[in-house]
Amino acid sequence: MALGFFKKLINKIKGKKEGSVQDLSSKIEEKNIEKQNEIFVQKADKQEKFDQGLRKSANTLKTAVNEIVKKFKKVDETFYENIEELLISYDVGVVATNKISEAIRDEISYQNVQDPKLIREIIVDKIFTYYIQDTDVNTFLDIKNDRTNIILVMGVNGVGKTTSIAKIAHRFIQKKKKVLLVAGDTFRAGAVEQLKVWAEKLKCEIVLPEKEGQDSASVIYKGIQEAKNKNYDLVICDTSGRLHNKTNLMKELEKIHNVIHKFDNSAPHETLLVLDATLGQSGIMQAKAFKEITKVSGIILTKMDGSSKGGIVLSIKDNFNIPVKYIGLGEKLEDLSPFDLQKFIDGITSAIVI
Repeated sequence: MALGFFKKLINKIKGKKEGSVQDLSSKIEEKNIEKQNEIFVQKADKQEKFDQGLRKSANTLKTAVNEIVKKFKKVDETFYENIEELLISYDVGVVATNKISEAIRDEISYQNVQDPKLIREIIVDKIFTYYIQDTDVNTFLDIKNDRTNIILVMGVNGVGKTTSIAKIAHRFIQKKKKVLLVAGDTFRAGAVEQLKVWAEKLKCEIVLPEKEGQDSASVIYKGIQEAKNKNYDLVICDTSGRLHNKTNLMKELEKIHNVIHKFDNSAPHETLLVLDATLGQSGIMQAKAFKEITKVSGIILTKMDGSSKGGIVLSIKDNFNIPVKYIGLGEKLEDLSPFDLQKFIDGITSAIVI
């Protein structure tokens, strides 16, 4: 009897165990499916955000390409001249325009293409094939876990520099990184106040000038010293954008670099230049001026959602071969996205190829 009782008990326990394992396995599988679905939704949301942000630029290119294709009954020299005008108007830049136009010409001639649909595809394909060739497309920031990472952010007034700093800080705060902001643009009182407001919104520490017009390098020195002492993961330093006096700016940046090297000779680990995508070739001229003054490791293109000329990405490639690391697609803190070439191409071409 006792033996029968224990046998029943063992079977009961075994049954429970088997049931528990099956239940657990089922739950894990459900969780994995949920996680995969969640990742899929997140990716879809990001792509949709890119598509929305690039829609204005995509529609401009789509309309122009369609007009060219409809206008010409045959592919002749005037047709190619119109393509060149389109690319120039799209802020692609002269060098890129010539190379892309030649590639389009060669492909159409080689394939003997007359079908408007195929011509559209060739134009778009050659535009973005050009970007990929011989281009540094690395969008990762040089941020490491075993050091106090130092980022300098540059850009003229009005391009969205302060907001971009806040957005970068937000991204890393979301990753549980300890972030410190440094209001180094002491030349403009409004910049200090703006960054202070952002720091309050982010619940993020900030180092401010002790007095109006204080030497920028001394503020950055104080900020890095505090970051080192308190083991911050990341310190983001704002800098002056007074391009109208490049000599003073050059001296200021040289002084800032000397100050940073006292703490870390390999820093700044990133020097990011903020450009307004809606300015087109004016933005390119700004980039040239800054590049003459200091080494730039990456570009942040703001206001891409308001730009009808996405070709500025190609102009940056032509002039500097500096990677576009982030693009701004809106006003929210989440609206700064790593520049993803595939998403960029998808966002533009989705509106064009029929």
